[in-house]
Amino acid sequence: MAKINTLNDLNTWATQAAADQRPEDIAFLLAERLGLSPSEFQLKQELELSLDQVQQAQKDIKKLARGISPQYILGYSWFLGYKIMVQRGVLIPRFETEELVEWALQSLQANDKILDLGTGSGCITVALAKEAAKKGFTDLNLYASDVSDVALRTSEENFLTYQVDAIVRKANVLIGLEKFDKIISNPPYIKDTERAEMDQNVLQNEPEEALFGGVDGLNFYRKFVQQVREHLNNGGEFFLEYGYNQKEQLQDLFAQELPDFTIEFKNDLANKPRMVKGKWNN
Repeated sequence: MAKINTLNDLNTWATQAAADQRPEDIAFLLAERLGLSPSEFQLKQELELSLDQVQQAQKDIKKLARGISPQYILGYSWFLGYKIMVQRGVLIPRFETEELVEWALQSLQANDKILDLGTGSGCITVALAKEAAKKGFTDLNLYASDVSDVALRTSEENFLTYQVDAIVRKANVLIGLEKFDKIISNPPYIKDTERAEMDQNVLQNEPEEALFGGVDGLNFYRKFVQQVREHLNNGGEFFLEYGYNQKEQLQDLFAQELPDFTIEFKNDLANKPRMVKGKWNN
């Protein structure tokens, strides 16, 4: 093997050593470990590396080649600019969910009691709390729930890191929880039939219960609409993410089960329908 002296040498070696992995995952992993932004990674290919840097990167790339997600190798992911700790058994935060948080931020009111339903890493609660504080909302009552013990432990560590005061609850959908002003969730919505089309890294590493929502992907939403009235205060709202091809089915479900809610669908930045807000007109 040729001696690795520069970032370009390392990148060339990594592309060959992890040939089955996505180039963007290789670039992300190398850049993060070297403390480089995406643009710096592209512009500093002649950067000279220390032996320790090369050896660490080689260890990382070998893990990536075995199918371990780069975020799990690093031990963190980024979400709305916040470094969020992740580990196997916890869903890696998605960029699309950042838009859900930004939408919910527009509806915040003082003293809101907010539930991050299916919190996973706790990324929604962390981002919501920190961004709300920038807007002057420091009096929110934050709750985070999940069915997974690993997720709850991980979320608590992230809350501690960011000094976010959130009450953690173990719950399956909304059963056993109290009432809230806002409920925010990125639930499992992938259809069982879409498994064959998915990235193998996702299937090998991330928890199935956080990904798959049954034959049509809507198992969570059916349970949610049956339970939501018991867990929202007067005029309460929910914000949910869903799959880009599920809008029509959800429109029918909400029209049938939640006729007393004002339902609003929203496209993401790629102009795909991905988010829904419901307000209870009680």
